[in-house]
Amino acid sequence: MSQLCVKFLTDLDCRSLHRYASIPDLATPVSERLSRLLGVELPIVQAPIGTASVPALAAAVSNAGGVGTLALSWCPLEDVGEVVAETRRLTSRPFGVNLVLEWDQRERLDAALEAGARVVSVTWGNPATYVETSHDAGAVVLATVGSAEEARRVEATGVDAVVAQGWESGGHVWGEVATMALVPAVVDAVEIPVLAAGGIADARGVAAALALGADGVWVGTRFLLAEETPIHPLYRELLLGADATDTLYSSVFDGGWPDAPHRTLRNSTLEAWQRAGSAASGSRPGEGEVVARRPDGSELRRYASALPLAGMEGEIEALSLWAGQSVGLVRDVRPAAEIVAELAAGLQ
Repeated sequence: MSQLCVKFLTDLDCRSLHRYASIPDLATPVSERLSRLLGVELPIVQAPIGTASVPALAAAVSNAGGVGTLALSWCPLEDVGEVVAETRRLTSRPFGVNLVLEWDQRERLDAALEAGARVVSVTWGNPATYVETSHDAGAVVLATVGSAEEARRVEATGVDAVVAQGWESGGHVWGEVATMALVPAVVDAVEIPVLAAGGIADARGVAAALALGADGVWVGTRFLLAEETPIHPLYRELLLGADATDTLYSSVFDGGWPDAPHRTLRNSTLEAWQRAGSAASGSRPGEGEVVARRPDGSELRRYASALPLAGMEGEIEALSLWAGQSVGLVRDVRPAAEIVAELAAGLQ
């Protein structure tokens, strides 16, 4: 898309968009609605990118005017408060915590709220039991959805905003509808703010999401290549060299999280699995093999759901290389603040 097209999309009269998308609060530009809810300058949220969502990254995004996010689902309960507190020491601005509801996260939520978290996002389950607790602590709640119907159900639980996650997204993917079709359908279905997720990696993607009626964007793959993100150097190199067609949607990396579809880069593990006829879990090639180790010496077996972090050793290329289709648009490593500025280019 040309720079002229980007300017055209970002300069569109949001009230005109509202007339076609049937969005309430017609006099309010969509970006302002989300900014007021979250208390931030820019409608840009860093998605929870697993164990790479460290305090330094979340704080850098928030300090740049967006919303950084900590992924706390696998954080030891006793460490949750300190992780939130460390982020608060690095930024005085709002940041979020994310919880995967495949497992009971009530204790982690309590610990995060007690430590001062005031933006809570949830996915992969019913948010109802988490909304009241969060609201009582003064926090707002965002929930990921994969369809318009689900968005309506989730809105009824009292959440404050929804994240419409398109099929292009990297990591674990909740729905099966692509971003371009999903976002306007969700916008039409609910009255609360909507964030668009999936396939967004630069200002053109942000402009497109807002033109579809979204109030903001939820970006993951681009922030995997932030300087503050502690991913393994080989993983970083593979991301930088990848195109959109180098990703695959599957459920292969199910160790620790079965039956959870996801998108990763194609690698030797996926290629061997496909050559074997895409065998079911339990009869896949190399199943149970130790392919890498964490810095503490703990083992990572083939097909484990594990993001490759700095300090891991072994066959890093064979691990779950989470990436969305927007990976083909990312060609450099930058400080998170510069990525936020890049995404926000052209916003008014």
